Amino acid sequence: MMNRGINHIGLTVPSIEEATAFFKQGLDGKIAYDSQTKKDEPRGGEYVEHILGLEKGASIIHKRMMVFGDGPNIEMFEFQHAQQHEPQSLQDIGFTHISFYIESDAFEHVLERVKQAGGEPLSEPHSNTKYEDTENNKTVYIRAPWGSLIELQTVPNGFYYPDDSEAKVFIPKSNDE
Repeated sequence: MMNRGINHIGLTVPSIEEATAFFKQGLDGKIAYDSQTKKDEPRGGEYVEHILGLEKGASIIHKRMMVFGDGPNIEMFEFQHAQQHEPQSLQDIGFTHISFYIESDAFEHVLERVKQAGGEPLSEPHSNTKYEDTENNKTVYIRAPWGSLIELQTVPNGFYYPDDSEAKVFIPKSNDE
């Protein structure tokens, strides 16, 4: 297979340092590297606007790659001179949220850490929906301090699949594996 899987997810935030503090405190995120810092010349101009599809005048002032356990990385961007809009809601078209798989015995602890880091749960933890609703499953959506949606999810007894399923869902490895 040529496609090995998802490497990273891009996330634009108003402050990389604040987002990093949230991800480190709440979800054990680790910094891999900063490929653009505020000490560097802002990355902008016609060529960058062209290759990245940016509006005229927008430039990247900070870019950081963070690692989360065995899952895809998150590449964060911070811009200057860019017209930015509110984060999307679940019903909007496009990528709407990031889901973190949490060990079932740590779910409440992680939820508490995320709240202490500034996350706001939209509801209490609840059961997942069809194919994810095995015993002891749990999920909750969180509004991050900058407004993006983050889901905490656990499906400790696995997923079940319809007869016509073409693949099994990726679940990050346990820290014990």
